[in-house]
Amino acid sequence: MCRLMCRVPFSANDDAGPDRVRARGRVRLMTAHMPDRPATARPGTPPGIPCPSRRRQGPSPERGEFVRPLTRRQVDDRMWELGELYAHTWSSEPGEPGISDRSDRAGSAAFRRRLAGHMRRPGFELLVAEAVRPSGATDLTACAYGFPVRGIGPWWQGLDGYLPENLVRVAASGKLFAVADVVVESRVRTHDLTREWNLARRLQRRLLGDHVGALGITLVDRCDVDTYRALLAWGWRCLPAEDRGTFRFAPRRLLVLR
Repeated sequence: MCRLMCRVPFSANDDAGPDRVRARGRVRLMTAHMPDRPATARPGTPPGIPCPSRRRQGPSPERGEFVRPLTRRQVDDRMWELGELYAHTWSSEPGEPGISDRSDRAGSAAFRRRLAGHMRRPGFELLVAEAVRPSGATDLTACAYGFPVRGIGPWWQGLDGYLPENLVRVAASGKLFAVADVVVESRVRTHDLTREWNLARRLQRRLLGDHVGALGITLVDRCDVDTYRALLAWGWRCLPAEDRGTFRFAPRRLLVLR
C-alpha cells in the first residue's frame, strides 16, 4: 500500500461546532498479497503451447467496498486504527497489520494529531471505506475527510494566500468545502481512475454530496507529481490562469472540484 494524501494546511484552533454525522460497526486494517497463477494448457491444446492467461474476476468494485461516515466520538474511538491505516499507506513496504518502524510510528502520530485538530472544525466530516469478508468482518481500506471553509473567522495557515477573490466570495456564501485528507491504497490511484466507482472518486463525491452546491478545494505540493496527476484524473481542476495570479509561483497548487 502507498499513501495518497491531499492535505490542506490549516489552523486547528477554531471552536468546534455541533455538526455530527452517523456511523456504526467496527473496522480493522488488513492487507493481503496474492501472487499471479501460472498459465496452464487447456485440454486439447498441443504440447508446449501455454494457455493464454485469463483475467480473474473479482468482486464488483461498487460492492467490494462500502463507504460510511463516523461521528466525532467514533473517530476518537478508532483514532489508532486510522493512524495505522495512514502509516501503512505512507510506507513504501507492504507488511502485516501493525506499525512496523520508527518512520511509520512518527507518521501515524502526526496524522492523529492533525486529525484531532481538524475534528474541531465546524462541519467536520470523516468517511471510511470498508471491505466485507465472507465471515462478515470488515476491514478498513481508506478514509477521507474535510470541512466547510467559512467566510468569517481565522483562515488556515497559508490557505488565505491561495484563495482568489472569487473563492473568498464563495466561502462567504458557505459553499466552499475543503477536502483535507484522502488516504487510499496504490491501486486506487493507478487503476480505473476515471471510473465513477473508483474509491477515491466515491469518497470525494460523498463528502461534497452531503453539502449541496459546495465547491471542493484542496492543496497539493508542486513536487508531488503522482498525487497531482491522480487528482486531475479524479476530476479536480486547476484554477484558470486569470484566477491564479501570483499563486502560480507558490509551493502548492490549489485545485477545485465541482
